[in-house]
Amino acid sequence: MTSHKTFLLGLLAAAGLLAGCGALPDKPQRATLYDFGAGAQPRSAAAASASSTRLSPMLLSDIEAHARLDSAQILYRLDYVDANELRPYSMARWSVPPTKLLEQRLRESLAQRRVVLGTEEGTNVARVEGKVPNRLRLTLEEFSQVFESPSSSFGLVRVRATLLNTTGAGDRVLGQRTFTAREPASSADAPGGVKALAAASDAVVAQVVQWADQLQQSPQ
Repeated sequence: MTSHKTFLLGLLAAAGLLAGCGALPDKPQRATLYDFGAGAQPRSAAAASASSTRLSPMLLSDIEAHARLDSAQILYRLDYVDANELRPYSMARWSVPPTKLLEQRLRESLAQRRVVLGTEEGTNVARVEGKVPNRLRLTLEEFSQVFESPSSSFGLVRVRATLLNTTGAGDRVLGQRTFTAREPASSADAPGGVKALAAASDAVVAQVVQWADQLQQSPQ
């Protein structure tokens, strides 16, 4: 009798172990990573000819943003609920913070007509040539997918750009402007928001570059 009871207890214990194994949590899912894509397409011969006029070098500072925008979170707003609340997608991330993605796009576009330098490179040029190139500084103020309704949204990007001329007496502001772009999202989800924000970023970059080109060519 005892052996039979022990046998039954063993069966129950084994069944409990099997049930416990079946109840183990699934392997945590990884968030999908996004960026702006491969970058600008090769320019046509006509476009290359149009941009053949070279401008003086420019120093591009790191793009600044408050902590929430300077992270890998993909953010959205539900305007129809609370336009003041920024919400993150739980299973979608940028591969690097948007400031870095935007800076890469801006550098590529500026470099089509001038040499673009980082802070250390600009210091070296100043040491050799005796003057610091004009410096472009951007602050990212808005970078989110905005939902007007549950099924309609757009990517919104806003930056403040300042062009500075540095001399021995300090920085002189050559110009400052705020640029905004919004592009419709093809779907009401993270992939749609990513595409819309990439397109809005390219639109803002084009505005900033055109403005900077005009200031660079204006008499100082």
